[in-house]
Amino acid sequence: MEKPGPTPEAAVPPLQVRALAGLKEIGAAAWDACATSPETLEGGDETHNPFVSHAFLSALEDSGCVSRKTGWLPLHVVLEREGRVLGVTPCYLKSHSQGEYVFDHGWADALERAGGSYYPKLQVSVPFTPVTGPRFLIAPGADPELATGGLVAGLRALREQTRASSIHVTFMQEAEWARAGAAGFLQRTDQQFHWDNPGYASFEDFLGALASRKRKGIRRERRDALSPGISVEHLTGADITEAHWDAFYEFYTDTGARKWGRPYLNRRFFSLLSERMADRVLLVMARRAGRYVAGAINLIGDKALYGRNWGCIEEHPFLHFEICYYQAIDFAIGRGLRRVEAGAQGEHKLARGYRPVLMHSAHDIADPGFRKAVADYLNRERAHVAAALDELDTLTPFRRPCTEEPPR
Repeated sequence: MEKPGPTPEAAVPPLQVRALAGLKEIGAAAWDACATSPETLEGGDETHNPFVSHAFLSALEDSGCVSRKTGWLPLHVVLEREGRVLGVTPCYLKSHSQGEYVFDHGWADALERAGGSYYPKLQVSVPFTPVTGPRFLIAPGADPELATGGLVAGLRALREQTRASSIHVTFMQEAEWARAGAAGFLQRTDQQFHWDNPGYASFEDFLGALASRKRKGIRRERRDALSPGISVEHLTGADITEAHWDAFYEFYTDTGARKWGRPYLNRRFFSLLSERMADRVLLVMARRAGRYVAGAINLIGDKALYGRNWGCIEEHPFLHFEICYYQAIDFAIGRGLRRVEAGAQGEHKLARGYRPVLMHSAHDIADPGFRKAVADYLNRERAHVAAALDELDTLTPFRRPCTEEPPR
């Protein structure tokens, strides 16, 4: 009797990619498992980025801040094998370039002048949020290279299906940026300013690391900011009430209307945020003469504090710096957080102890001629950003070794 031949290995089930019309089409557990896995957080120090959580992204959708009407149509890409989620990416079909903080208006104008159509485009990002974080969210135990490749293939198929001109992945982690470049995406850099905590015991301990003139300047700013009888409150978790949100929303809309015409976030969003993730929210509120006059919202990660929106109904010198920068540093030191990310732009942050840091984005453009023009531009821009970062790093307020006596 003949021995049976070797049994052929079972064929590996194929990967499947689909687009979701919103976070309601995927469970929070499946999404968040991808958002917090070691495979997703490779190369970074953060273990929980609140902005890519199901709670935060769904609050944007359920409040109507993100929708077809606002020009942010959810089309989240999901990679699966036999019903198991291997990866997800937050993706939106955009009809404009607002609320992104990585500016491509010039690209849009150039393509339109050449007779092309820049919109719609696909945007892989967290809406209205210039915060670095994972964009290709990989399930625990999944192969990052395989999952990223599958998600990229899904994004490119979605680009063809929607007749989008391009795919833009913004504020991504550097390891993802490298993988996107290997997959043929054009690579872009920019800068922000972050405050780093090497283990300060107090705000005074931080000031002790600064040059004498800068140290005195910050002390004066803090004193002057609060001198009109202003007190400051830190609110998080159950301490945040709807009355606090009412006051903050008044600040936010007043300041937002003056800065960019129409605030991106509506009042319902803040209630949903408090309902779903209040323990990750820090409200810094300034009170004078019995009423709140200014405030800032921050989100709390496991390793970092992320400053987001600020507003006021009274103008006071240095109050913005106190509420957004110095109070954030105070809180981060008290919580033992490693850094404060205080949002986009702002070289004025340098004098207040924030250092320049590279930001990364990746762009995949369908039209070959337009792609070549953008690639040439990005080659020059990256060199300029690198040179500017080196220059700015020499302007930080920290004491130079052996050039100044430590403070007494």
